[in-house]
Amino acid sequence: MHLRHTTLSLLLPMTLLLTGCGNGNQRSLVSATGTIYECLVVIPGNALSSESLDKLSALQQRTSTGGAYDEPIQTYYDMVRSVMAEPMPCMPQIEPYFQCTHVTPQAFDNLLKPTRNILQVDVNPQKYTHTQTRYFNDVWSHPQAVCRIQTPAIDSLTDYWLQNGEQIREWFIRSEMSRQAYFYRASTDKEARKAVRAATGADMLIPEEYMLIQDTILRTPDPCHVVWCCNNKGSMRRDLIVYAYPYTSDSTFTRTFLCDKRDEVLGRLVTATVPGSHMGTEYRVFPPQMRPLTVQQDGYAAEIRGLWKMLDGEAMGGPFVSHTRLNYQTAQVVTAEVFVFASGQKKRNALRQAEAILYTMQLPQDKIGD
Repeated sequence: MHLRHTTLSLLLPMTLLLTGCGNGNQRSLVSATGTIYECLVVIPGNALSSESLDKLSALQQRTSTGGAYDEPIQTYYDMVRSVMAEPMPCMPQIEPYFQCTHVTPQAFDNLLKPTRNILQVDVNPQKYTHTQTRYFNDVWSHPQAVCRIQTPAIDSLTDYWLQNGEQIREWFIRSEMSRQAYFYRASTDKEARKAVRAATGADMLIPEEYMLIQDTILRTPDPCHVVWCCNNKGSMRRDLIVYAYPYTSDSTFTRTFLCDKRDEVLGRLVTATVPGSHMGTEYRVFPPQMRPLTVQQDGYAAEIRGLWKMLDGEAMGGPFVSHTRLNYQTAQVVTAEVFVFASGQKKRNALRQAEAILYTMQLPQDKIGD
């Protein structure tokens, strides 16, 4: 397998992150405040030591974008923000993973405690002998994700954050995905869900607002069964395309093969008003990124994130995310992709909400019921 980059676990079942820890008495909790992909960072406002600044030079260089989120790392909050608010990859404009807000522990009062996502740094030399992280759900509100870093000294945070910051950010992302997927469970489109099952053997929680617009078989040259659903409500368009084709070799699960297959399938399926215009993948400015999905221990599962564009006539484009897995029962490769078109608008939240659908995909080998 040629799968690199950070691994990402599929969220099956989706309720785990919602009920795994924290206050189980959800009825007594107030509703969480804030919007999706916002995070309140509770951390002392100390300036970084010269030693910490030296350690963070590589992080500063990595997160430097020349855009709105390119700010010098001077405090411990800046250090946390540089990872939590790092620009998302493969987006047409600069948008952070999370929109962060800072508050000191002294100012963290009851008004702020219901915030949807909270990253809290607790510095206490009397209580802690080493730095560690604890995760909670629904502590002061519902739905809520709270990550608490416990450390004996603020200076101990630098090395720990450099080693664990991205994993902490990933946990908050998984929490947001889990909430969205849980919401989809209550309102799925039965027709679209049935079509995907018949075409690929996979089950997915496809929201009601995604209309089934095509169910067809393409010759590419092997038979490729494709199901296309679209949410065209409002000013944004969100599409979901699921397709399956025979598995033939290990080279399938490489970035080159999967992107070529994407161009082959979507290039024939997705066209525009200009004759000959068709969908393609952006390779030059922001090449697609691939990382493995660890739901299958053998590595036959991958995520690709990139930019799509219309070729030969239309000036259209946007971000896409795809999940590809191997269906052991049918010996088929199953790809589910979402892509967004929203000219001149921010796309992070729309993409993330659509992306949550991908995490609901279940294949026969998953053995998880409805």
